[in-house]
Amino acid sequence: MSARTKEKVPATDGRVEHVNEVRLVGRVTQAPEEKLLPSGDAVWTFRLAVTRTGDRSRSKQTVDALECAVWAARPRRSIATWGVGDEVEVAGALRRRFFRAGGGAGSRTEVEVRTARVIRRAAA
Repeated sequence: MSARTKEKVPATDGRVEHVNEVRLVGRVTQAPEEKLLPSGDAVWTFRLAVTRTGDRSRSKQTVDALECAVWAARPRRSIATWGVGDEVEVAGALRRRFFRAGGGAGSRTEVEVRTARVIRRAAA
């Protein structure tokens, strides 16, 4: 389904094309932090609070707190300057990442950010 048209998007061979696109506009609630992984890779992570819109009759929850991860160099330069309270826009894809933790394995679902920008800085 296309998020814009809510219609099935046919692939060139007649099958339905799968789409994993996320666009979020919200407030930074956990300052971006660089983490070095055992593989030697670096990832920046932060949490974004996004106010729910539309029909809220099924839940009293008004905000979603979403974990975001940034691997690419270009958006990392931008998010490194963000602070708690900044209003931002990010776009990317939803990913489930698996890792080893303590005595076992773990996983987390997060937004893998490809583009990022500040809309408004938090008042100092």
